[in-house]
Amino acid sequence: MEAPPVNRKIIHVDMDAFYASVEQLDNPELRGKPVAVGGGSERGVVSAASYEARKFGVRSAMAGALARKLCPDLIFVKTRFDRYREISAQIREVFHEYTDLVEPLSLDEAYLDVTENKKGNPSATLIAKEIRAKIKEKTGLNASAGISINKFIAKVASDVNKPNGQKTVNPEEVLPFLEALDIRKFYGVGKVTAEKMYQLGIFTGNDLKSKSLEFLQEKFGKSGNHYYNVVRGIHLSEVKPHRIRKSLGAERTFSENISSEIFMLERLENIAEEIERRLKKSNVAGKTVTLKIKYSDFTLKTRSKTLPYYIRSKEVIYETAKELLYQEKMENSVRLLGITLANLNTEDKREKPSEKKEIVVQLKFEF
Repeated sequence: MEAPPVNRKIIHVDMDAFYASVEQLDNPELRGKPVAVGGGSERGVVSAASYEARKFGVRSAMAGALARKLCPDLIFVKTRFDRYREISAQIREVFHEYTDLVEPLSLDEAYLDVTENKKGNPSATLIAKEIRAKIKEKTGLNASAGISINKFIAKVASDVNKPNGQKTVNPEEVLPFLEALDIRKFYGVGKVTAEKMYQLGIFTGNDLKSKSLEFLQEKFGKSGNHYYNVVRGIHLSEVKPHRIRKSLGAERTFSENISSEIFMLERLENIAEEIERRLKKSNVAGKTVTLKIKYSDFTLKTRSKTLPYYIRSKEVIYETAKELLYQEKMENSVRLLGITLANLNTEDKREKPSEKKEIVVQLKFEF
């Protein structure tokens, strides 16, 4: 069996039901009970669900009304992002005790490259155990981890022994692991793509591996290259400690549909104020304002305008969004409004691609 290229030791750390676990940590009365963060209003959407709630089928991004039907005893709590950010910062401090090659994906998960690490520990498996133990000691929360030769496999592996567990996929285990994997477990294969793969007779990694590159390109376009490579254990993306933010935005879903332009403008002003706060905190600015409108029939429309200069004041963001709102006649009452600022000045700070060639080393690491 052909071995995949090996040259990194990557850990993917994923906090277990992070938002819900924080709420249960801070409020002992919620422990052991089904909890949903967000989604409490009539039009609300669940941001996170505790494992007790997941047993009833409650999931993130689910409408609160549906979640309540699935679990009548579900307890809804409001999101507290300041608190989640506070704990996330504590978790990242733990990561940096071991390596500065940390790539956060969100508040509750990150990749770590520990091929060379501050502890001089050759075992990525033991490092992952130490990190999870320190997170528990420092925050009181559980984390899961996946450990392998690249980001893709580490990400997939972190789900295997959730919650509060970890999975190491050693170099010699990579191909058998991927071949036996349900195609739905492949990171990046969503529900729609999985259904398409089923129709093509692709149910496992082994089925995917049997398809030629030409076949996958024909059926999935550019993604075909990705699927062809990852099922063979090839994923050369490096852990990037300084991810470049490409956009920043905020949106609001209303408890009742609104048709009054006065109410819409009030909401847009509030959203613009929130974006200004985030922009100043991140010390960035942007040129392209996009207005997002979701109507009561769930039709989604976006309108954009690019300015000749960078902006970050709520007044300019609001006035531009207002102009976009009046650009076309409203088609229906509105259930959601959002504003996104893109074309950020972070793009000017992007590092030029390294001219170093990718060096693939065939080594048997101690994992």
